[in-house]
Order: sequence, then structure tokens, then C-alpha cells
Amino acid sequence: MENGKLKIKVMKSTKQQLLRSPDIQPTSEVIEEALGAAYNAYLKFVKELENHDIQLEWRYYTDGKAWLGKGIHKWVGVRGGQNETTAFWLSIWDCFFKVTIFIPEKARADAYSLPLDDEVKQMIDDSKQMGKKLKFFPLVFELSSDEKFKAIYALVEFRKRLK
Repeated sequence: MENGKLKIKVMKSTKQQLLRSPDIQPTSEVIEEALGAAYNAYLKFVKELENHDIQLEWRYYTDGKAWLGKGIHKWVGVRGGQNETTAFWLSIWDCFFKVTIFIPEKARADAYSLPLDDEVKQMIDDSKQMGKKLKFFPLVFELSSDEKFKAIYALVEFRKRLK
């Protein structure tokens, strides 16, 4: 207490996106250092991608000035052509990683009918459409453990089916 008034210390959020230098590739060592205790969850997430036929491709994006992992599902079309769809985007933050899945607005009701827990369904309800022309809404998961993996993989499988 100071002068009869209670002093309240405000804690600032330290959410900081990492992997910002185009010169530093996102190697296992770099990612491990950035994620700290969340690295084991990241490894588990990346390993499970194989079972969902998803490849994680890293690229530096100059517009966002950061390295992003693009979760890509590739398949051969009925006429033999190579096709691909982006299932999610992954970014590395200080002690956690983000997985962002963009669901088309026209598929929102179908996404809501997936076997997801109430928290994820609330995310679908609360998510706002991006821009005026883009007809997608983002679902953003901040991960430091495997707690939401089941929901993410259900949404990834759903996203893969949307061609």
C-alpha cells in the first residue's frame, strides 16, 4: 500500500514471435532453443503429421518477417495431376508454438459438427472472418503441450477433405 492506495503490478504478456531472421534456418536446434519445455510437444506434433499425410515445409515470409511452417497435404488427382492444399500454418513463439487452421466460411457449420470439445466449438463461434474478400475464418491454437492435438488433427482431416 502506498498513500492508502493499493498498488497493483501489471504483468505484461511476453508473447513474442521468434524465427524472425531470414539468415537463421529453423533447424531442430533453433526450434528447441526457442520452445524450451514446449519442444517435446512440438516433436510429438510434427511426428504425428506423418500419420495424417501432411508435410511441414518451412519458408521465410518477407511480408510477416518470420519463418512459418506450412502444413501441406499433397495428392494425385483423378487425371494424374499433382494437387496440394494447405491444412494449417505453424509459427514459433517464445515457449510455445501456434497452429492456425483457416476454415472456409461456407464450411463453418460442418466444422462445428465435428467431434470437438466445447472450448474448440466456442473458438469456431467466436472466430471472425478475415477481411471483406477472404471468406475464411482462422482457428488459432497456442500450444505448449499435446492437450489440443486431438481437436487439431480432427480439423486438419476436415481441412484436407475441403478441395
